[in-house]
Amino acid sequence: MLRQSQQQKLLQKLSPQQIQLMKLLQIPTANLEERIKEELEENPALEVGNEDNAADEYDLQDNESSDDFEEADDVELSDDTAEKVDIDDFLRHEDDDTGRDYGDDYYGNSGDTERGSAPVRVETSFHDHVLDQLGMLELDDRAHAIAEQIIGSMDEDGYLRREITALVDDLAFGQNIYTDEAEVNSLIAKIQQFDPPGLCAWTLQECLLLQLKRIDPQTKASKNAIEVIDKYFNEFIKKHYDKIQRHLGLNNEDFKEVINSIIKLNPKPGAAFAIVNKAESYIIPDFFVFNNNGKLELSLNSKNAPELRISDGYKEMMRAYDRGDKKDKRQKEAVQFIKQKLDSAKWFIDAIKQRQHTLLQTMQAIIVFQTEFFLSGDETSLKPMILKDIAQMTALDVSTVSRVANSKFVQTEFGTYKLKYFFSEALQTESGEEVSTREVKTILNDIIGSENKRKPHSDEKLTEMLQEKGYNIARRTVAKYREQLNIPVARLRKEL
Repeated sequence: MLRQSQQQKLLQKLSPQQIQLMKLLQIPTANLEERIKEELEENPALEVGNEDNAADEYDLQDNESSDDFEEADDVELSDDTAEKVDIDDFLRHEDDDTGRDYGDDYYGNSGDTERGSAPVRVETSFHDHVLDQLGMLELDDRAHAIAEQIIGSMDEDGYLRREITALVDDLAFGQNIYTDEAEVNSLIAKIQQFDPPGLCAWTLQECLLLQLKRIDPQTKASKNAIEVIDKYFNEFIKKHYDKIQRHLGLNNEDFKEVINSIIKLNPKPGAAFAIVNKAESYIIPDFFVFNNNGKLELSLNSKNAPELRISDGYKEMMRAYDRGDKKDKRQKEAVQFIKQKLDSAKWFIDAIKQRQHTLLQTMQAIIVFQTEFFLSGDETSLKPMILKDIAQMTALDVSTVSRVANSKFVQTEFGTYKLKYFFSEALQTESGEEVSTREVKTILNDIIGSENKRKPHSDEKLTEMLQEKGYNIARRTVAKYREQLNIPVARLRKEL
């Protein structure tokens, strides 16, 4: 049986402007310029211009804009609706400062920072480097095409990731070149003589052997190293040195030379040429913190404060429509399109301003909380700090602080740090004092760094040493911190 009933529900929905702001907040400086270019291409009402004519001169009529956007799909506007388009909502006079006030630090006091475009990096990729060497071989067109297929099948680390049978099939179906495994193997052997040594190998073991065989002159240590990698590779990677030394019959000094010759090899010969993501290869700081005679000064990277404005052409089109007497259906459609683009441009400029304000507000709170570190650079001076602490100081949501912390960098006189670096949980000492887990990790790293590498400390021993220093910590926590520091277990830290 069908029934009608009324219910009250409280729902929270994000407006398009809020969603746009959240997306802009998590974009680092390295990608902000690209995001602005995309918006400039999509919205002709938005231009790069002087701040004097920027969109803060105009007031976003949030209520009217939302309604107008909902009506955008309905082009069949009545004459009354068309007449109600208020040009003053879009084209306020420059003296009418109704824009939002973000303070004097909107541009982060970064006028001294160069606004010029970043230099373009010219690179030679790993595959280009190998292909250049291929031209030195006297090969006919057919063999050259096969060799190119082999080189193209290598990954960025320099390893060959395609089986020979697969390469033969690729050549037959893709280039109509019929070959066999013997010919492919012959060309692989020639490519393995290229630089850097160790390339075009299938496994790490083969890669190391190729490098050892290229050592000139072949010393006793290098010959023994070849035997270790060839016959005792599994024992070597597990650091069962006693077993290897016993089988080879070498004394400690000779065996140490063998190990030293192996650890100098490059396990990823092509990695030096790898082109990594732009944002990862260049760390562009979002903030700059300067110590001016004990007073910390914060500035925002100038690339974080782009100069945007509303297109004069679009503003003039709105004025022309307002002056015109005849307003037919086509003009109504045109003004609706212009109105949407102007709204979108204002929203975007306002979101950029809110982004800068939120970044500065969050970073300023972090500086206040971690003042001692920014003055001294001592990691042990970092206080326990979580996202909630900064959220309470700034009156921002925890998720907003998280978006800022996860993708932004700050440059200090002690180095460049990711904002997430300053956040850490608290650990209680025996005296009841709360210290940052960052401090515990630093001390743990120092203990491991100064240990006897012939007899490295186990996790149990490390736990005891930390507890002796007054840190109330469990063994599994020590193991977790050690892994976070990318430090292997005691057996793999052992050295001769």
